[in-house]
Amino acid sequence: MNGQARYGDLEKLVGGKGGSREFELVIVGLQEVPRSDVSRLLQSALAESHVLVGEATMQSLQLYVFCSKNSDFFIKEVKVDKQSIGGCGGLMRRKKGAVAIFLNYRGIRMLFISCHLSAHAHKVEERNWECKHITHSLFSKKWNPYALPVQVTVWLGDLNYRIEGISTHPARNLIHKNLLSLLRSRDQLLQEAERGRIFDGYCEGTLSFKPTYKYNVGSSKYDSSYKVRVPSWTDRILFKVDEEEKISANLCSYDSMDEIYSSDHKPVKAQLCLRPS
Repeated sequence: MNGQARYGDLEKLVGGKGGSREFELVIVGLQEVPRSDVSRLLQSALAESHVLVGEATMQSLQLYVFCSKNSDFFIKEVKVDKQSIGGCGGLMRRKKGAVAIFLNYRGIRMLFISCHLSAHAHKVEERNWECKHITHSLFSKKWNPYALPVQVTVWLGDLNYRIEGISTHPARNLIHKNLLSLLRSRDQLLQEAERGRIFDGYCEGTLSFKPTYKYNVGSSKYDSSYKVRVPSWTDRILFKVDEEEKISANLCSYDSMDEIYSSDHKPVKAQLCLRPS
């Protein structure tokens, strides 16, 4: 969020006016959240259609689960946890790490993780370690050893993996020509997953939208500062289904929201449809 909380942006983020929302669950993961009461703003934006059923916060890193008003009685076993991996402090309290919410909805055991991993292109191994550390640490002290395993896990947030091996102007030229497949081959997250180092068993939609970072705040123009950073898909949503014989998952959409200008990132959104088999 780059320390900015605008009601209009949050309303766009959760799908516009209430009558147009058909989602049973709305999950909102936020990073670099300002000190303002974002929870209240989100509840106001969703007031016509959804109620807040889960909230996990760790300074500037936050996660919210909303359920449609006619389905909230299907929610059971809501649990929250957090895992810090440091941060740079300062006025914005930019915390790195993850917050998580576990819940049972309509008999499907789900885990949502909102994360903010280490920045800078050269810190690939550090991000890999952070992914593994968060995976093994969340709920490790709170989990009932006799509890049934999680069936659906969703990671969302600023994972901070970058495009490498290409300089900024050739990268921007490929984006301008909509040759995104050439950039995807240089994406660190996809490379590391292909090597089996992170997100084993996870799925992600095709990166058919433009890289989501770094923009000039207030515009849809890429970074024009002296750093002229290489555009990258830092903001991602991945999911894993552990009992595919019991649950079918269909990713209906995966896209960025270019119409939001208040941050140097563009938010990403996904629609995931789950059905018991």
